[in-house]
Amino acid sequence: MNPTYTITTTLLKYLTAITSAREIIEQSHVLPQREATLRRQALLKNTHSSTAIEGNQLNFEQVTSLADGKSVAATHKDKQEVLNYLATLEKIPELIVNHTFTVETLLTIHRMVASDVLPSSADSGTFRTVQVFVGRSVFMGTHIHQEVDYMPPQSQEIPALVDEFITWLNNKSTWEIHPVLLAGIAHYEIARIHPFIDGNGRTARLFATLILYVSSFDKRRLFALDDFYDHDRQAYYNALKTVDKETLNITQWLEYFCEGVLSAVEAVKNVVEKTGVQSKNNNKPQIMLNHRQIQVVEFIVKNGKASNKDFQVLFNLSAQSVHKELKTLIDAGIVAPKGLGRAAHYILVDD
Repeated sequence: MNPTYTITTTLLKYLTAITSAREIIEQSHVLPQREATLRRQALLKNTHSSTAIEGNQLNFEQVTSLADGKSVAATHKDKQEVLNYLATLEKIPELIVNHTFTVETLLTIHRMVASDVLPSSADSGTFRTVQVFVGRSVFMGTHIHQEVDYMPPQSQEIPALVDEFITWLNNKSTWEIHPVLLAGIAHYEIARIHPFIDGNGRTARLFATLILYVSSFDKRRLFALDDFYDHDRQAYYNALKTVDKETLNITQWLEYFCEGVLSAVEAVKNVVEKTGVQSKNNNKPQIMLNHRQIQVVEFIVKNGKASNKDFQVLFNLSAQSVHKELKTLIDAGIVAPKGLGRAAHYILVDD
Protein backbone atom coordinates (compact mmCIF):
# COMPACT_ATOMS: atom_id res chain seq x y z
CA MET A 1 0.00 0.00 0.00
CA ASN A 2 1.33 3.42 -0.95
CA PRO A 3 -1.20 6.26 -0.53
CA THR A 4 -1.07 8.89 -3.26
CA TYR A 5 -1.58 12.53 -2.32
CA THR A 6 0.01 15.96 -2.64
CA ILE A 7 0.71 18.39 0.19
CA THR A 8 -1.13 21.33 -1.34
CA THR A 9 -1.29 24.90 -0.11
CA THR A 10 -4.78 24.14 1.18
CA LEU A 11 -3.57 21.13 3.16
CA LEU A 12 -0.71 23.14 4.64
CA LYS A 13 -3.11 25.92 5.62
CA TYR A 14 -5.40 23.49 7.41
CA LEU A 15 -2.60 21.59 9.16
CA THR A 16 -1.00 24.83 10.35
CA ALA A 17 -4.31 26.10 11.72
CA ILE A 18 -4.99 22.74 13.39
CA THR A 19 -1.59 22.79 15.08
CA SER A 20 -2.09 26.34 16.29
CA ALA A 21 -5.59 25.71 17.71
CA ARG A 22 -4.55 22.45 19.34
CA GLU A 23 -1.53 24.14 20.93
CA ILE A 24 -3.82 26.66 22.63
CA ILE A 25 -5.89 23.81 24.07
CA GLU A 26 -2.82 21.86 25.21
CA GLN A 27 -1.26 24.90 26.88
CA SER A 28 -4.44 25.82 28.74
CA HIS A 29 -5.20 24.98 32.34
CA VAL A 30 -8.46 23.05 31.93
CA LEU A 31 -10.02 21.87 35.17
CA PRO A 32 -10.64 18.10 35.24
CA GLN A 33 -14.38 18.52 35.79
CA ARG A 34 -14.60 20.86 32.79
CA GLU A 35 -12.49 18.53 30.67
CA ALA A 36 -14.76 15.62 31.60
CA THR A 37 -17.74 17.67 30.46
CA LEU A 38 -16.06 18.47 27.13
CA ARG A 39 -15.19 14.80 26.66
CA ARG A 40 -18.76 13.71 27.32
CA GLN A 41 -20.10 16.32 24.90
CA ALA A 42 -17.73 15.02 22.22
CA LEU A 43 -18.85 11.45 22.93
CA LEU A 44 -22.52 12.37 22.50
CA LYS A 45 -21.97 14.57 19.43
CA ASN A 46 -19.86 11.95 17.67
CA THR A 47 -22.41 9.25 18.41
CA HIS A 48 -25.37 11.28 17.20
CA SER A 49 -23.62 12.54 14.07
CA SER A 50 -22.02 9.27 12.98
CA THR A 51 -25.22 7.27 13.34
CA ALA A 52 -27.37 10.04 11.80
CA ILE A 53 -25.19 10.01 8.68
CA GLU A 54 -26.25 6.39 8.16
CA GLY A 55 -29.95 7.17 8.58
CA ASN A 56 -30.48 6.79 12.32
CA GLN A 57 -33.59 8.77 13.34
CA LEU A 58 -32.65 9.67 16.93
CA ASN A 59 -32.03 13.36 17.55
CA PHE A 60 -29.30 14.66 19.84
CA GLU A 61 -31.62 14.96 22.85
CA GLN A 62 -32.74 11.34 22.43
CA VAL A 63 -29.13 10.17 22.10
CA THR A 64 -28.31 12.02 25.32
CA SER A 65 -31.29 10.44 27.11
CA LEU A 66 -30.32 6.98 25.91
CA ALA A 67 -26.75 7.54 27.10
CA ASP A 68 -28.16 8.51 30.50
CA GLY A 69 -30.06 5.23 30.69
CA LYS A 70 -33.47 6.78 30.09
CA SER A 71 -36.26 5.30 27.98
CA VAL A 72 -36.53 6.57 24.41
CA ALA A 73 -39.38 5.99 21.99
CA ALA A 74 -37.60 4.64 18.91
CA THR A 75 -37.03 1.45 16.95
CA HIS A 76 -34.82 -1.25 18.44
CA LYS A 77 -32.34 -0.85 15.58
CA ASP A 78 -31.95 2.91 16.04
CA LYS A 79 -31.46 2.59 19.78
CA GLN A 80 -29.01 -0.29 19.45
CA GLU A 81 -26.93 1.55 16.84
CA VAL A 82 -26.56 4.48 19.23
CA LEU A 83 -25.75 2.31 22.24
CA ASN A 84 -23.19 0.36 20.19
CA TYR A 85 -21.46 3.51 19.00
CA LEU A 86 -21.38 4.98 22.50
CA ALA A 87 -19.88 1.78 23.90
CA THR A 88 -17.23 1.61 21.19
CA LEU A 89 -16.16 5.23 21.67
CA GLU A 90 -15.87 4.64 25.40
CA LYS A 91 -13.64 1.60 24.73
CA ILE A 92 -11.24 3.47 22.41
CA PRO A 93 -8.38 3.48 24.98
CA GLU A 94 -8.64 -0.30 25.34
CA LEU A 95 -8.71 -1.28 21.66
CA ILE A 96 -4.95 -1.16 21.05
CA VAL A 97 -2.18 -2.94 22.95
CA ASN A 98 1.45 -1.84 22.56
CA HIS A 99 0.61 0.48 19.66
CA THR A 100 0.05 -2.53 17.39
CA PHE A 101 -2.90 -2.72 15.01
CA THR A 102 -4.20 -6.08 13.86
CA VAL A 103 -6.94 -7.34 11.56
CA GLU A 104 -8.77 -8.25 14.75
CA THR A 105 -8.70 -4.55 15.78
CA LEU A 106 -10.80 -3.74 12.73
CA LEU A 107 -13.06 -6.76 13.21
CA THR A 108 -13.59 -5.90 16.89
CA ILE A 109 -14.68 -2.37 16.08
CA HIS A 110 -17.17 -3.64 13.53
CA ARG A 111 -18.41 -6.35 15.90
CA MET A 112 -19.11 -3.73 18.56
CA VAL A 113 -20.78 -1.38 16.08
CA ALA A 114 -22.93 -4.06 14.42
CA SER A 115 -23.92 -6.10 17.47
CA ASP A 116 -27.65 -6.90 17.43
CA VAL A 117 -28.17 -4.54 14.49
CA LEU A 118 -27.62 -6.57 11.32
CA PRO A 119 -30.23 -9.05 10.06
CA SER A 120 -27.75 -11.88 10.58
CA SER A 121 -25.48 -11.95 13.63
CA ALA A 122 -22.99 -13.95 11.53
CA ASP A 123 -22.18 -10.74 9.62
CA SER A 124 -21.07 -8.92 12.76
CA GLY A 125 -17.29 -8.69 12.98
CA THR A 126 -16.71 -10.75 9.82
CA PHE A 127 -15.77 -9.79 6.29
CA ARG A 128 -18.54 -9.78 3.73
CA THR A 129 -18.78 -12.74 1.35
CA VAL A 130 -21.04 -11.05 -1.21
CA GLN A 131 -20.70 -8.11 -3.55
CA VAL A 132 -22.27 -4.87 -2.36
CA PHE A 133 -22.43 -1.37 -3.79
CA VAL A 134 -22.84 2.17 -2.55
CA GLY A 135 -25.72 3.94 -4.25
CA ARG A 136 -29.32 5.04 -4.02
CA SER A 137 -32.76 4.13 -5.31
CA VAL A 138 -34.27 6.52 -7.87
CA PHE A 139 -37.95 6.42 -8.92
CA MET A 140 -38.08 6.58 -12.74
CA GLY A 141 -41.85 7.06 -13.13
CA THR A 142 -42.78 3.42 -13.62
CA HIS A 143 -40.04 1.62 -11.73
CA ILE A 144 -37.26 2.07 -9.20
CA HIS A 145 -33.74 2.26 -10.59
CA GLN A 146 -30.62 1.59 -8.51
CA GLU A 147 -27.90 4.17 -9.18
CA VAL A 148 -24.42 2.94 -8.28
CA ASP A 149 -22.08 5.58 -6.85
CA TYR A 150 -19.30 3.20 -5.91
CA MET A 151 -18.59 -0.48 -6.52
CA PRO A 152 -16.17 -1.81 -3.86
CA PRO A 153 -13.63 -4.58 -4.46
CA GLN A 154 -14.85 -8.16 -4.84
CA SER A 155 -15.38 -9.99 -1.54
CA GLN A 156 -12.56 -12.48 -2.21
CA GLU A 157 -10.09 -9.58 -2.39
CA ILE A 158 -10.94 -8.22 1.07
CA PRO A 159 -8.64 -10.34 3.33
CA ALA A 160 -5.55 -9.49 1.25
CA LEU A 161 -6.48 -5.79 1.02
CA VAL A 162 -7.04 -5.53 4.77
CA ASP A 163 -3.78 -7.38 5.49
CA GLU A 164 -1.92 -4.96 3.24
CA PHE A 165 -3.53 -1.97 4.97
CA ILE A 166 -2.77 -3.26 8.49
CA THR A 167 0.84 -4.11 7.54
CA TRP A 168 1.31 -0.60 6.18
CA LEU A 169 -0.26 0.91 9.30
CA ASN A 170 2.19 -0.93 11.57
CA ASN A 171 5.26 0.28 9.65
CA LYS A 172 7.38 2.68 11.68
CA SER A 173 7.69 5.03 8.70
CA THR A 174 3.89 5.28 8.42
CA TRP A 175 3.74 7.00 11.79
CA GLU A 176 6.03 9.74 10.52
CA ILE A 177 2.99 10.98 8.58
CA HIS A 178 1.07 13.79 10.31
CA PRO A 179 -1.53 12.05 12.54
CA VAL A 180 -4.42 13.96 10.95
CA LEU A 181 -3.37 12.87 7.47
CA LEU A 182 -2.84 9.33 8.74
CA ALA A 183 -6.35 9.23 10.20
CA GLY A 184 -7.76 10.59 6.94
CA ILE A 185 -5.92 7.96 4.90
CA ALA A 186 -7.22 5.16 7.16
CA HIS A 187 -10.76 6.51 7.02
CA TYR A 188 -10.73 6.50 3.23
CA GLU A 189 -9.00 3.12 2.88
CA ILE A 190 -11.60 1.33 5.00
CA ALA A 191 -14.39 3.06 3.09
CA ARG A 192 -12.71 2.04 -0.19
CA ILE A 193 -12.23 -1.62 0.73
CA HIS A 194 -15.73 -1.70 2.23
CA PRO A 195 -14.93 -4.92 4.10
CA PHE A 196 -18.32 -5.43 5.74
CA ILE A 197 -21.83 -6.00 4.50
CA ASP A 198 -22.98 -2.93 6.46
CA GLY A 199 -21.54 -0.48 9.00
CA ASN A 200 -18.45 0.43 6.96
CA GLY A 201 -18.88 4.18 7.45
CA ARG A 202 -19.20 3.97 11.21
CA THR A 203 -16.26 1.56 11.39
CA ALA A 204 -14.09 3.87 9.24
CA ARG A 205 -14.90 6.91 11.38
CA LEU A 206 -14.19 5.03 14.60
CA PHE A 207 -10.91 3.70 13.21
CA ALA A 208 -9.84 7.25 12.33
CA THR A 209 -10.76 8.32 15.87
CA LEU A 210 -8.66 5.46 17.24
CA ILE A 211 -5.63 6.57 15.22
CA LEU A 212 -5.94 10.14 16.52
CA TYR A 213 -6.06 8.71 20.05
CA VAL A 214 -3.11 6.34 19.62
CA SER A 215 -1.02 9.08 18.01
CA SER A 216 -1.78 11.29 21.06
CA PHE A 217 -3.30 13.93 18.79
CA ASP A 218 -6.60 13.50 20.66
CA LYS A 219 -5.46 11.56 23.72
CA ARG A 220 -8.00 13.45 25.84
CA ARG A 221 -10.84 12.61 23.40
CA LEU A 222 -12.23 16.14 23.23
CA PHE A 223 -12.92 16.51 19.51
CA ALA A 224 -16.31 15.85 17.92
CA LEU A 225 -14.98 14.97 14.46
CA ASP A 226 -18.17 13.45 13.06
CA ASP A 227 -20.19 16.62 13.68
CA PHE A 228 -18.63 18.18 10.58
CA TYR A 229 -19.69 15.31 8.32
CA ASP A 230 -23.27 15.33 9.55
CA HIS A 231 -23.59 19.10 9.07
CA ASP A 232 -23.41 18.60 5.29
CA ARG A 233 -23.75 14.91 4.50
CA GLN A 234 -23.70 15.41 0.74
CA ALA A 235 -20.36 17.21 1.00
CA TYR A 236 -19.05 14.21 2.96
CA TYR A 237 -20.19 11.76 0.29
CA ASN A 238 -18.91 14.03 -2.48
CA ALA A 239 -15.49 14.26 -0.83
CA LEU A 240 -15.22 10.47 -0.70
CA LYS A 241 -16.04 10.38 -4.42
CA THR A 242 -13.30 12.85 -5.38
CA VAL A 243 -10.70 10.07 -5.38
CA ASP A 244 -9.60 9.17 -8.90
CA LYS A 245 -10.52 5.54 -9.64
CA GLU A 246 -7.31 4.93 -11.57
CA THR A 247 -4.64 6.78 -9.57
CA LEU A 248 -6.41 6.60 -6.17
CA ASN A 249 -5.11 10.11 -5.48
CA ILE A 250 -6.75 11.15 -2.20
CA THR A 251 -5.59 14.78 -2.02
CA GLN A 252 -9.05 16.34 -2.25
CA TRP A 253 -10.44 13.91 0.31
CA LEU A 254 -7.61 14.78 2.71
CA GLU A 255 -8.30 18.49 2.24
CA TYR A 256 -11.91 17.89 3.22
CA PHE A 257 -10.90 15.64 6.14
CA CYS A 258 -8.45 18.23 7.49
CA GLU A 259 -11.09 20.94 7.20
CA GLY A 260 -13.33 18.77 9.39
CA VAL A 261 -10.61 18.20 11.99
CA LEU A 262 -9.91 21.93 12.08
CA SER A 263 -13.61 22.60 12.68
CA ALA A 264 -13.64 20.16 15.62
CA VAL A 265 -10.41 21.47 17.17
CA GLU A 266 -11.44 25.12 16.83
CA ALA A 267 -14.79 24.36 18.49
CA VAL A 268 -12.95 23.09 21.58
CA LYS A 269 -10.44 25.95 21.43
CA ASN A 270 -13.30 28.48 21.42
CA VAL A 271 -14.87 26.87 24.50
CA VAL A 272 -11.53 26.86 26.29
CA GLU A 273 -10.92 30.53 25.46
CA LYS A 274 -14.44 31.61 26.46
CA THR A 275 -14.18 29.97 29.87
CA GLY A 276 -11.19 32.15 30.64
CA VAL A 277 -8.79 29.34 31.53
CA GLN A 278 -5.18 30.30 31.94
CA SER A 279 -2.02 28.94 30.40
CA LYS A 280 -0.26 26.00 32.01
CA ASN A 281 2.74 28.28 32.29
CA ASN A 282 1.15 30.31 35.11
CA ASN A 283 1.73 29.62 38.80
CA LYS A 284 -1.30 27.37 39.09
CA PRO A 285 -0.23 23.76 38.48
CA GLN A 286 -2.10 21.56 36.04
CA ILE A 287 -4.01 18.87 37.92
CA MET A 288 -3.03 15.41 36.69
CA LEU A 289 -5.40 12.54 37.40
CA ASN A 290 -4.94 8.81 36.95
CA HIS A 291 -7.30 6.79 34.76
CA ARG A 292 -9.56 5.76 37.63
CA GLN A 293 -9.86 9.30 38.97
CA ILE A 294 -10.81 10.49 35.48
CA GLN A 295 -13.53 7.81 35.43
CA VAL A 296 -14.81 9.04 38.81
CA VAL A 297 -15.14 12.59 37.46
CA GLU A 298 -16.81 11.39 34.25
CA PHE A 299 -19.27 9.25 36.25
CA ILE A 300 -20.33 12.27 38.33
CA VAL A 301 -20.57 14.45 35.20
CA LYS A 302 -22.93 11.88 33.70
CA ASN A 303 -25.03 11.21 36.82
CA GLY A 304 -24.82 14.49 38.72
CA LYS A 305 -23.66 12.79 41.89
CA ALA A 306 -22.37 9.44 43.13
CA SER A 307 -21.91 7.50 46.35
CA ASN A 308 -18.98 5.46 47.58
CA LYS A 309 -21.10 2.37 46.84
CA ASP A 310 -21.50 3.43 43.20
CA PHE A 311 -17.74 3.44 42.76
CA GLN A 312 -17.31 0.15 44.59
CA VAL A 313 -19.57 -1.44 42.00
CA LEU A 314 -18.04 0.46 39.07
CA PHE A 315 -14.44 -0.46 39.90
CA ASN A 316 -14.97 -3.64 41.92
CA LEU A 317 -13.01 -2.10 44.80
CA SER A 318 -13.37 -2.00 48.56
CA ALA A 319 -14.87 1.03 50.28
CA GLN A 320 -11.42 1.88 51.64
CA SER A 321 -9.80 1.85 48.19
CA VAL A 322 -12.56 4.03 46.76
CA HIS A 323 -12.19 6.46 49.65
CA LYS A 324 -8.48 6.84 48.81
CA GLU A 325 -9.27 7.86 45.22
CA LEU A 326 -12.02 10.23 46.35
CA LYS A 327 -9.78 11.84 48.96
CA THR A 328 -7.29 12.80 46.23
CA LEU A 329 -10.09 14.47 44.27
CA ILE A 330 -11.44 16.20 47.39
CA ASP A 331 -7.99 17.52 48.34
CA ALA A 332 -7.57 18.85 44.77
CA GLY A 333 -10.86 20.73 45.03
CA ILE A 334 -12.47 18.73 42.25
CA VAL A 335 -15.02 16.72 44.23
CA ALA A 336 -16.91 17.64 47.42
CA PRO A 337 -18.76 15.36 49.88
CA LYS A 338 -22.42 16.07 50.63
CA GLY A 339 -24.85 14.55 53.13
CA LEU A 340 -24.32 12.12 55.99
CA GLY A 341 -24.81 8.41 56.56
CA ARG A 342 -26.76 6.63 53.85
CA ALA A 343 -27.43 9.94 52.15
CA ALA A 344 -23.70 10.67 51.76
CA HIS A 345 -22.62 11.30 48.19
CA TYR A 346 -20.14 13.28 46.13
CA ILE A 347 -20.60 16.09 43.64
CA LEU A 348 -18.28 18.10 41.44
CA VAL A 349 -17.05 21.42 42.76
CA ASP A 350 -18.41 24.27 40.63
CA ASP A 351 -15.65 25.08 38.14
